Amino acid sequence: MRYVRFILDGKKHLGAREGDKIRILGEASLESLLAAGTDLETYASQQTGGRLVSEADITFLPVVEHPAKIFCIGLNYADHTKESKYEHGELAVVLKKGGRHIAKEDALDCIAGYALFNDGSVREYQFLSPQWTVGKNFDATGAFGPELVTTSEVPAGAKGLLLETRLNGKVVQSASTDTMVFDIATLISVISEAITLEPSDVIVTGTPSGIGWAREPKLLMRPGDVCEVSVTGFAPLRNTIADEAEASGTVKAARAA
Repeated sequence: MRYVRFILDGKKHLGAREGDKIRILGEASLESLLAAGTDLETYASQQTGGRLVSEADITFLPVVEHPAKIFCIGLNYADHTKESKYEHGELAVVLKKGGRHIAKEDALDCIAGYALFNDGSVREYQFLSPQWTVGKNFDATGAFGPELVTTSEVPAGAKGLLLETRLNGKVVQSASTDTMVFDIATLISVISEAITLEPSDVIVTGTPSGIGWAREPKLLMRPGDVCEVSVTGFAPLRNTIADEAEASGTVKAARAA
C-alpha cells in the first residue's frame, strides 16, 4: 500500500495510490492512525467511496507531518565516511510501534513503511560553530515523501535497493542500501537501548557519498535547481530549490547542499 498526504481545495487529505490516480481517504494523518494502532496494510482497502484525483491537481505534503521523533543517522554508508563528517539522510523508516530494548530479530516488525527523505543542509550556518545543528534544521529543508510505502511492498529491511540523487538531471549520488554500515534492524535495536521508540517515529538512515560539500569545486544548490531522490520501486522525491527570502506558500527552502 502507498499512502500520500496532500492539499486539495485548501484542505489536507490522506490518500492512497491506485494506478496513476490517488484515492482520497479522508483527513486523518498517518501519525494519528499509527498512534491508534491502525494496520496500514489494510486500512486503505477498508475505506470506500473516496473520489479519485490526479497528481496534477494536488500539492504534496510531508508524508508524516508531525512525527513523534526524527533520528538522523550519520556516516552510515561506507563510502561517505571517507569523504566527510557531515551528512544528509535519504531513505527513512517510519515506525508503527516501539518500546525499549527491542531485539534485533524483532526490529523489522516495528516498521510501518518507508519513505524518501532529503535532509538539506544550510552550510553557511552549519559551519558557523562546532555545534552544527542549526544548519540541519532550517524550516522546509527536510523534504519527506512523496509516499509512504508499506513493508509488504519493500524487501525486508529495505535490502538491495538502489538509492540515487540527481541534481538538474545529473546523478550525483548512487549506492545500494546493502552498503549501509548498520542495517535498519540494527539501527532500531541500538536506538531503543537508550530511547523509548514510539509509533510515527522516523529514522533517517543516512546518505551515500557524493555530497556537494565534499566535492572540489564544491557543488551548492541554487534557486531554480531541481533535486530528485529516487529509490528502487518508490515514486521519486522531487523538489525545486527556492531562495527563502523570495519563496512563499508551501514551496520554500533555504539554499542547501
